[in-house]
Amino acid sequence: MRSSVFEIETLTVPGGTESILRGGRHLFGKLPEAFHGVRRIGVLGWGPQGRAQAKNLRDSLQGTGITVAVGLRPGSSSADDARAHGFTEADGTLGDWLAVAAESDLVVLLIADAALAAHHEEIFAVLRPGATIGLSHGFLLGHLRATGGDFPAGHPVIAVCPKGMGDSVRRLYEQGATVNGAGINASVAVHADPDGHAGDRALAWSVALGSPYTFETTLQSEYRSDIVGERGILLGAVHGLVETLYRQFLLDGADPVTAYERSTEVVTGPLARTISREGLPAVRNAVADTDLFDRAYTAAYGPAREIVAEIYDEVADGTELRSVILAGARLATRPMTPIGGSPMWAQGDAVRARRRSPAHPDLPIDPLTAGLFVATMVAQVDEFADRGHAWSEIVNESIIEAVDLLLPYMHARDVAYMVDNCSVTARLGTRRWGPRFQAAYEQIALPAVAAPADPKLIDAFEQNPVHAALAAAAELRPSVDISV
Repeated sequence: MRSSVFEIETLTVPGGTESILRGGRHLFGKLPEAFHGVRRIGVLGWGPQGRAQAKNLRDSLQGTGITVAVGLRPGSSSADDARAHGFTEADGTLGDWLAVAAESDLVVLLIADAALAAHHEEIFAVLRPGATIGLSHGFLLGHLRATGGDFPAGHPVIAVCPKGMGDSVRRLYEQGATVNGAGINASVAVHADPDGHAGDRALAWSVALGSPYTFETTLQSEYRSDIVGERGILLGAVHGLVETLYRQFLLDGADPVTAYERSTEVVTGPLARTISREGLPAVRNAVADTDLFDRAYTAAYGPAREIVAEIYDEVADGTELRSVILAGARLATRPMTPIGGSPMWAQGDAVRARRRSPAHPDLPIDPLTAGLFVATMVAQVDEFADRGHAWSEIVNESIIEAVDLLLPYMHARDVAYMVDNCSVTARLGTRRWGPRFQAAYEQIALPAVAAPADPKLIDAFEQNPVHAALAAAAELRPSVDISV
């Protein structure tokens, strides 16, 4: 990572160093210089990311002379909401998506993945010479490679990928107005740099979004780790795990509310907080029954690693991406049914009410739940490491995003709510792979918990280099209460 504008820092990680940029509002004055000739930014799309990024960019660039405009497809139902947030046709900040693309120096493509796969050629055709193409997901690269396409020559291609949901990108940006450093971490990638300024533009974009720190990746690594992660420990595996544990605790004689607490509430609450504040080894130290944690960990690691590897292969060869594109037309007439109506999720309100009761003691970390969860998280970490991902990317995609953002969000609103309200790509992946994780936990891991723990696997966990990588990254994370 290089910059002629921003001061780049070095992060020491296992096996070497990586470059990062520490963000902050004190850097906003450097944005016009860093954007290098960009006078108009067109944000195409008004989904959660489009809405958040357009507003953050506009607010950060206020008074700089750089205009942020929103482009929507004709007849878009989002137009009224965009107007309500201050983007209007009258001042030239709201318009037809192709017109906005044609008028912009940086075109940020934030329409849905399936729609982008279907319409990218129309957008590319109207770009002004040398305009920068901006992405917040590498999905399009995977699609282009699978179909023999490519980005148009002569255009810088950059990515800034916030490691969290669009609503949180905006909410934590607003929190950052009073809490220095609050925001969502982001990765940046420079895929094409014909004019030599793409890297600075990517960093400027990340700073303007409010990223506390920005780490470097490639467009290919980003979409692989992102799509695998959301099908793994970020969402799909969590859904499969808590469904499994809820049923298991019921079979063991727990009442429904207690079963929900020991599964979902433990994962989204004390388990996530412990990892966030103290790291993964602290979980093992915190449980009352270390032997049960060890047996659960060693029973789940292998099955979880197998599924993560399978997901990775299907993302890498385009299978998972094609499934998202195929779903695009189908979902236009047959929307996905929600999962939140199952009996398990009916316990959530009672658990949250009990959580607020002064008479209710702090919930301990259940060793079975913790062992299965930590094993799955480490399995994803190890798979990413073996596939050559950088440590900054690994700890963000597999740990920080989970424990500092997504799990607290689920704690406030529920896992089922998260599944039913996330992006189409993530929702499709969760519905496909969550049941696979559930089957592996029920059919392979839980029966194996009765066997003695594998000391080699426990030693590998204790010596895992991810602990050092996470500790290094944690030094750069702001100590704030995340706004959910």
